[in-house]
Amino acid sequence: MARAQFFNCENGDKAALPFSDAEYERRLADLRATMADLDVEVALFTSMHNIAYYSGFLYCSFGRPYACVVTKDACTTISANIDAGQPWRRSFGDNVIYTDWERENYWRAVREVAGTGRNLGVETDHLTTDSFEKLRDFLEPNTIVGLSTACMQQRMIKSLEEIALIREGARIADLGGAAVRDAINVGVREIDVAMAGRDAMEAEIAHAHPASELRDTWVWFQSGINTDGAHNPVTTRRLEMGDILSLNCFPMINGYYTALERTLFLGDPDKESLRLWQANVAAHELGLSLIKPGATCSGITHEINRFFEAEGLLGYRSFGYGHSFGILSHYYGREAGLELREDIDTVLEPGHVVSMEPMLFIPEGKPGAGGYREHDILVVGEDAAENITKFPYGPEHNIV
Repeated sequence: MARAQFFNCENGDKAALPFSDAEYERRLADLRATMADLDVEVALFTSMHNIAYYSGFLYCSFGRPYACVVTKDACTTISANIDAGQPWRRSFGDNVIYTDWERENYWRAVREVAGTGRNLGVETDHLTTDSFEKLRDFLEPNTIVGLSTACMQQRMIKSLEEIALIREGARIADLGGAAVRDAINVGVREIDVAMAGRDAMEAEIAHAHPASELRDTWVWFQSGINTDGAHNPVTTRRLEMGDILSLNCFPMINGYYTALERTLFLGDPDKESLRLWQANVAAHELGLSLIKPGATCSGITHEINRFFEAEGLLGYRSFGYGHSFGILSHYYGREAGLELREDIDTVLEPGHVVSMEPMLFIPEGKPGAGGYREHDILVVGEDAAENITKFPYGPEHNIV
């Protein structure tokens, strides 16, 4: 029996995507203008974030490759047979399914859509050496042009529709934060507190965005020594009186990440812990005041560095002071050109959405040991930036 190497399966009706058809057309028009400037005939995307950005489809790899091929008149996702018709329903444009009856059917499907001997644009920061060699063998490109930076710069400027979704994420993160705060008590496990926040956010996403795919919302709730890293996973450690706590709520709506992060204490903090917490809050407020159109990422960073240096705390600073938002998660996506770091000179402009999140890490054994972090999201407008995070911060509000 002959089996197809790839095929189409338009099973059911197209689903409601996160954004309007006009929004996807705008994104594709901007991409095609970039392709024309770079003399690229066809673009091949392989990352979760760019495929989702241009097509609306957020794939689940499970070890299988996926793609989105954009030409001057078509946008086509390439998906694995295990997903059946779901990628077509969730794609703006066409879809081709490859089978696994024969090795390399993925590349045969890509070749069918992209053609051979073309000027090809790719994500050079996402392709492995193995996939790069297969790309050459199957597509025989005339030239290969990197599109990663240009696409990142396009994604950094959020549309009104994107900003509306990000606002929703910030609102839902605040609800998760309230649920986390209410669940804190002596003897409760980190995982129990985290589940309370996650459940509250997922319930609200299901209520407010019933057409969305419900996945990837999570909470990192850390206590005591576990607060030393911003991305430390949840454990079964039980909370103790006097603990420093770190609340981290991350609602995901159709691949769009938002965040709320707060320092809390279970019971009154000691004198040194209170001093460190207040210093980090002061740095946070300074940073909030610096985010505005025309400011540079590096300039904001240097100002906060000067503050921490004057406080004798610069050596305890943990990482950059903020980053962009949009199609990203803890396992895909990043808009590195919009991070608040010393080596990023990007000028803030209307449409940028960035966080302010200073963190101090004091090693175990020192007075005030633990990680102190606050995190708000700001939308940069024509004349100023708007803080869309409403959950309160600081010792006046977050001693439980």
